[in-house]
Amino acid sequence: GWEGGYPEIVKENKLFEHYYQELKIVPEGEWDQFMEALREPLPATLRITGYKSHAKEILHCLKNKYFKELEDLEVDGQKVEMPQPLSWYPEELAWHTNLSRKILRKSPQLEKFHQFLVSETESGNISRQEAVSMIPPLLLNAHPHHKILDMCAAPGSKTTQLIEMLHADMSVPFPEGFVIANDVDNKRCYLLVHQAKRLSSPCIMVVNHDASSIPRLTIDVNGTKEILFYDRILCDVPCSGDGTMRKNIDVWKKWTTLNSLQLHGLQLRIATRGAEQLVEGGRMVYSTCSLNPIEDEAVIASLLEKSEGALELADVSSELPGLKWMPGITHWKVMTKDGQWFSEWEAVPHGRHTQIRPTMFPPSDPEKLQAMHLERCLRILPHHQNTGGFFVAVLVKKSSMPWNKRPPKLQGRPAEPREPMRPGPADSAELESKAVGGVGGAELAETAENDGSKRDGVCGPPPSKKMKLFGFKEDPFVFIPEDDPLLLPIQKFYALDPSFPKMNLLTRTTEGKKRQLYMVSKELRNVLLNNSERVKVINTGIKVWCRNNSGEEFDCPFRLAQEGIYTLYPFINSRIITVSMEDVKILLTQENPFFRKLSSETYSQAKDLAKGSVVLKYEPDPTKPDALQCPVVLCGWRGKASIRTFVPKNERLHYLRMMGLDAPAEKKAAGAGLAPEGTGSSAPPEDGDVGAEGGAEPAASVDAAPDPAPTEAALPR
Repeated sequence: GWEGGYPEIVKENKLFEHYYQELKIVPEGEWDQFMEALREPLPATLRITGYKSHAKEILHCLKNKYFKELEDLEVDGQKVEMPQPLSWYPEELAWHTNLSRKILRKSPQLEKFHQFLVSETESGNISRQEAVSMIPPLLLNAHPHHKILDMCAAPGSKTTQLIEMLHADMSVPFPEGFVIANDVDNKRCYLLVHQAKRLSSPCIMVVNHDASSIPRLTIDVNGTKEILFYDRILCDVPCSGDGTMRKNIDVWKKWTTLNSLQLHGLQLRIATRGAEQLVEGGRMVYSTCSLNPIEDEAVIASLLEKSEGALELADVSSELPGLKWMPGITHWKVMTKDGQWFSEWEAVPHGRHTQIRPTMFPPSDPEKLQAMHLERCLRILPHHQNTGGFFVAVLVKKSSMPWNKRPPKLQGRPAEPREPMRPGPADSAELESKAVGGVGGAELAETAENDGSKRDGVCGPPPSKKMKLFGFKEDPFVFIPEDDPLLLPIQKFYALDPSFPKMNLLTRTTEGKKRQLYMVSKELRNVLLNNSERVKVINTGIKVWCRNNSGEEFDCPFRLAQEGIYTLYPFINSRIITVSMEDVKILLTQENPFFRKLSSETYSQAKDLAKGSVVLKYEPDPTKPDALQCPVVLCGWRGKASIRTFVPKNERLHYLRMMGLDAPAEKKAAGAGLAPEGTGSSAPPEDGDVGAEGGAEPAASVDAAPDPAPTEAALPR
């Protein structure tokens, strides 16, 4: 009953068993349990996104409603166990069940629970993520001021964890830190964008590069160009994936040692590139979903050896109490795909030298090996806590990598706290040539004329001659000048606070009407403006305003976008209507409720406002513990005699669920034309101000890239 539905694949591979028994990665006497666990389907795990103020409410809703409904439930003759929190994940924000994904999708008794998961995942409140994949971001120990690089980020579940860490303090709309999420695969980058967009953060940038040669970026620090070094780097490298056999069943028949031998070099290059870009004192997490020492300890040992003391393994044994893991191994052998073993490089015949490399073997010097402390690596075995297999190592940088070291500084001057940041003469020249070299003729003339497009605030697409570009050609990122006449009516209409960072507003078009306005943090603005020729940016910024189709007749041509409202709200001083919980229910279940349907307090605030975009704010009342206990900010439209909300469908359903409205209400809401913001089916307000809205703008029309991720409407319900 619990099988994964792959009867034709026999879960057996003699070579796999022979290999890992020989390497002794499983403790004595546990081999049968290890193999048994690998043959069982992986249990479904979910994580509640931690930075939203709604996390506690979702947890409350899950425990008191959805989990209760699973009590005493039987599916295919098997009792459904109650979901349990992962003991090592902080604040009960991650849970696992004994339900496989197939059962969740197929069982009529679980339909409501499955719908809840799909809908909440879509609105970014829950991530359906494998338990072991939650470990690397936790060990990265990121803080809101950290500059973070995620080197191989797609599909993005770890990236979303990092974004949450940046927004640990919800009262700060723009944390100082940021996440640059990279992936080599252009198509997967759009999946990454889709995942990150659900968290609506102005501090994330998605880029498309080969991680092993990801370009070194520069930033402007008080008028001087300096190299950007990251405080935290996540290096979750491509791997053979034999730790994922429980969900990727075809690994059973495809497994061979050749995969590991072929990937080892790439993994080492990516980890080395990461180490180069890490700031001194920074932390890098290297992880794979493989159990193979060739991809795990061999890469770490080789990296430590060539770092000559610049890197060391951190002891993280006490950082995740409750997590069971095996220490890294210090001795291993290399096996060819036909079963031949080698225990040292010297024994490898010349004909095999292209396939087997010296970096795949443990260091031969026992003192050197001991000093590496490879036992500080963590290997997670599937049978210990019913998870997938995984490997993690945490590296700390003590000094520059040996090949990056500069001549010693003059005596008497304090050592710089970071790696060489200010480029010397040679570096400056290199930077200049990088900035201008390889640009097409017309672009070159324009660059010379404007002293670099930086001043214009335009970050154009990278020049095609300089970099091999694959995939979709991105629109430029154009920062709006602070004196742009566009901004004045917006500032006036919403009474924006003087502290509002206008310089961080950008659009994705150089000519014609600006239809959507996006916002990034000032740190990402710095990165964008200084690296447009060097880096292929796929997406950044959150949408904060959209142009009304016939907005010229109103006081302000731009309406607020729900995607960016939590970032924008702290700066808005007018057009805010405080609403009660009953009002929120009415606004989210009815298309255009007339003023008379809302409370008198709401009506008295709305009646004197001019037609146009409004903010609807619900503040929790601590004296009523049964009511919703998190603040809610919604975008709305004040029509002639009614108010409507502009909120994507899954977000509506989310708020309604948090307020205890049950599934029938959800179905009714879903049928009441509550389309996602921007699907074009948002009907205009019924009291005649059609021109006011004319339907929401398509949500990603300016992110010209075709997002392969399914739209909300296309998701299975």
